[in-house]
Amino acid sequence: MFNVKATQHVLAVKDLEKTESYFLDKLGFSVRFRADGWSFLSLGSFHIMLGHCPDELSARDTHEHSYFAYVNCVGIDDLYRDYQQRGAEIFQAISDKPWGLREFGVATPEGHRIMFGEDIESSGNS
Repeated sequence: MFNVKATQHVLAVKDLEKTESYFLDKLGFSVRFRADGWSFLSLGSFHIMLGHCPDELSARDTHEHSYFAYVNCVGIDDLYRDYQQRGAEIFQAISDKPWGLREFGVATPEGHRIMFGEDIESSGNS
């Protein structure tokens, strides 16, 4: 039977060291391993593969839809406070949405965006 164990998102980044540091220091990821030009990071079962691509446009410069992940979670208010304290770039403040989710968004130094959302019923907010 088919089952999704986890997902890995692959991001092309100009500055691998700066982007890795942001994920570690501001977003609480940990390093799984590094290989030549690559950094493999995780936050629980949310995995990121950062690839050093110095000649690519950064996500911010493409002027395209730069969201690459929507993370369904529990404990969103705790995560939001933690990211505020760490100085993460929050581009969308936490709020309850009419579609039944409490969500917020963060951006990386190169403009990749991640949305975090929790079912309002499970978050205890109304």
